[in-house]
Amino acid sequence: MFDVWWTALSAGMKVIWIVTIAATFIFIVQSIMTFVGGGSSDLDSDLDINFDGTDADVPDAISGGTGMNLYTFRNLVNFCLGFGWTFIILQGKIGSTTLLVIVSVLVGIALVAIVMYMFKWLWGMQQSGNINLAKSAPGCTGTVYLSIPAARKGEGKVQITINNAVREYAAVTDGEAIPTGASIVVQEAIGPNLLLVKIN
Repeated sequence: MFDVWWTALSAGMKVIWIVTIAATFIFIVQSIMTFVGGGSSDLDSDLDINFDGTDADVPDAISGGTGMNLYTFRNLVNFCLGFGWTFIILQGKIGSTTLLVIVSVLVGIALVAIVMYMFKWLWGMQQSGNINLAKSAPGCTGTVYLSIPAARKGEGKVQITINNAVREYAAVTDGEAIPTGASIVVQEAIGPNLLLVKIN
């Protein structure tokens, strides 16, 4: 029965089904890893897509101060998830293919925005504690979550262990670019949620 259904699909619909199922699986894995403390998974690594020569961070896009990069694998997955399921569900209910694509794209973009704002809110909740970065952060070690551009040309994101808890902060470096996954040490806090780091 599955073979009959699959064979009857057009090549375009087969691609949409494959992408949507893959995005759904990755989304579930990412969600589980995020909420059990595995948010630094390679599945959410930075794609390093720069349109103006600098990292496009959420602080620039939505003034959230989270250091989250707009162009990440997570957001690509979220877009494919929203686009794919909308296209599949509404196919046959919307007569115009062009309108169906437009609606699906809008839903995909909306899902990306919703998830980004959710993480912005969670970030704000996380950073609302009583940690004094200026005193507690220097000397702390951790790993790079989103790659950090060289010579303070943009912000990346790091996860450090501070006050016996793993926390995420935006970070810059004075040296060479630091790739995702690299070990770092905090030199100083240069802003409310911004750290100066170097390779450990």
